[in-house]
Amino acid sequence: MPPTPQTRRPRAGTVFGFPLAGFSVFQSLLLSFAAAFFTFFATTCVSIFALLAWNGIGHHTVDYADTYRDVGFPAGIIVLAVALPYFATQWFRSKLQKDPR
Repeated sequence: MPPTPQTRRPRAGTVFGFPLAGFSVFQSLLLSFAAAFFTFFATTCVSIFALLAWNGIGHHTVDYADTYRDVGFPAGIIVLAVALPYFATQWFRSKLQKDPR
């Protein structure tokens, strides 16, 4: 017998078909740190190529280590600071909405 609208639980949000609810504590931490890790490397890569063009076109001598310190690290920390509370909230909500059966 299919569930009626009164017994059906509301569906959680998804991003590209990936559910954003129902994670354990370990999964939430893993997703938070993975998002920060990916952001660090993606922004660092883009900033290295931008600095490569800046140094090549303008004959500048800016150090490439600045991209890690000034772009990649702050971006990774910002994403981690946003992702940890977000996934902690999602985990807490899933614990409150658990079906006791």
